[in-house]
Amino acid sequence: MAHRWKNDLTWDDVTPEAAYLNRRQIMAGAMGLGLASVLPKAAKAETPEPNSWEDITSYNNFYEFGTGKSDPAKYAGSLITEGWEVVIDGMVDKPGTYKMDDIMAAMTIEERIYRFRCVEAWSMVIPWNGFELKDLLEMAGVQAEGKYVAFETANRPDQMPGLAYPVLDWPYVEGLRMDEAMHPLTMMATGIYGRDIPNQNGAPMRLVVPWKYGFKSIKSIVRITVTDQEPPTSWNKANGREYGFYSNVNPQVDHPRWSQASERVIGSGLFAKRQPTLMFNGYEEEVAGLYEGMDLSKFY
Repeated sequence: MAHRWKNDLTWDDVTPEAAYLNRRQIMAGAMGLGLASVLPKAAKAETPEPNSWEDITSYNNFYEFGTGKSDPAKYAGSLITEGWEVVIDGMVDKPGTYKMDDIMAAMTIEERIYRFRCVEAWSMVIPWNGFELKDLLEMAGVQAEGKYVAFETANRPDQMPGLAYPVLDWPYVEGLRMDEAMHPLTMMATGIYGRDIPNQNGAPMRLVVPWKYGFKSIKSIVRITVTDQEPPTSWNKANGREYGFYSNVNPQVDHPRWSQASERVIGSGLFAKRQPTLMFNGYEEEVAGLYEGMDLSKFY
């Protein structure tokens, strides 16, 4: 199809899985030493033995299972993903409840490799398996009046113990402008490193928008709504001063509490220095046109 994004990253660019699996230890060690002590990227022989597959989810955020970094790994096993369904509604020609199995059968699953940088200012290149969000929206038939796409995470108190606490206004919600949603870089991820995404990382389907910060990556999606109004987003509702609707990687605009001008790369070598953060996370050529004429210090 003509709209497909042509990926110029190769497996040589990918963060070694061992480094990804051990990022909790890497980050802890760097903080303890007061420097960026990270694993060598190219020399696989120098990387430690990878932890068990469960370790991939031992340092992440999924507040529906608790606010601790290890809480998702402890509690997400209670989430039932078998028979998963996604409601697609709003300004679409074919609103309804779509079974995940049917969605997967209809999509061409492709392995994608995205340069993905964490909100903690650590960057990685991660191979995601999935399909373009555009394909799913076209399946439902987006109407001309639709200007935004809203997303909603599962809200299952019996399976998600974190929902017992008013950390955020549940259910977790996120949104994109329509041109962002239809961009070929925007994908629905169903796997990582060639394996199905575990519950802790947002099974069975999560959003990946590689030019935006990580909190734009809504997990375990149960509803997608096409609307003509900018939808609310969870972190913007919680603290609009710090978290805008767009969440673009923009090193020229600091977060109110820290700089976003530089980052460290997991896998770049021992005593690695911070490097300048790239505009739009390195995808400026592909996505800058979406924001032409906008004041990105105002629309952050």
